[in-house]
Amino acid sequence: MLRRLAIAVVALALLGGAAFWVLTAPKPLAAADIPDRPGDPARGELLFWAGGCVSCHAAPGAKGDDKLVLSGGEAIVSPFGTFHPPNISPDKTHGIGSWSTLDFVNAMKRGLGPGGEQLYPSFPYTSYQRMPIGDLVDLKAYLDTLPPSAADAPQHELPFPFSIRRGIGLWKLLYLDGETFEPDPAKSDEINRGAYLVEGPGHCNECHTPRNMLGALDYSHHLAGAPNPSGKGFVPNITGGKGGIGDWSAEDIANFLETGMTPDFDSVGGTMVEVQENMAHLPASDRAAIAAYLKDLPPLPRSDGGGN
Repeated sequence: MLRRLAIAVVALALLGGAAFWVLTAPKPLAAADIPDRPGDPARGELLFWAGGCVSCHAAPGAKGDDKLVLSGGEAIVSPFGTFHPPNISPDKTHGIGSWSTLDFVNAMKRGLGPGGEQLYPSFPYTSYQRMPIGDLVDLKAYLDTLPPSAADAPQHELPFPFSIRRGIGLWKLLYLDGETFEPDPAKSDEINRGAYLVEGPGHCNECHTPRNMLGALDYSHHLAGAPNPSGKGFVPNITGGKGGIGDWSAEDIANFLETGMTPDFDSVGGTMVEVQENMAHLPASDRAAIAAYLKDLPPLPRSDGGGN
């Protein structure tokens, strides 16, 4: 009897392990999915600033042109541990200079490293997946023009079980849908452009939308503000609801993104300083499009019930 029970337990364990292995297997795109054309670095530079790559991937404390040396190393504190963005400079040993365009697209849309390893969603591929592959080809072309760095970013500091990368495959089954942004035919071209920038490369949800206990975005409070992942403060509601920016005009929002000044003549603070500096590199039409989209959003109360 005990022998049969032991055999059953072992069999169940093997079946469970096999199921885990299958369910968490990487699901990469294929070479045939990549357009057969060279990337456009000029278009890629615009996407680079929209995506705010320097905010996480520049060395801690970097200023001016040194921000374009994407050596990584910043500490991103979260309830799951501390993440350190990697070196994404074109250095072939320490950065991503040896990555193919397919490798890069798989990282951005599927959250996979070149060897098929699962990447942690502290890298916001749940937003970047909205970007068309052609845009990612252009972004990679621009990244390849930046200075290489031989620096190695620190390893993530994660407790068990979050240190098991393979388990991210299960998380992706729930929260990575693989959908590319599609314009809403009922909306204007300007609003659709703003929606793409906010929901895709700009990854505004990653800070302004709260998360559930598994660290996934809770879209029932879409852009309605969220606790700062570091545990200090609250990231603002950027809808027109209670505690939000309903009294800001579209021109106020666009001006804020360009200059960092609020309608009350206050200045941007915290981590939004770098975001605003990135947005100032965009053409005025893109800042206006972001503003138009935010004004078009359904007004939601601040996600924690606070605000005026």
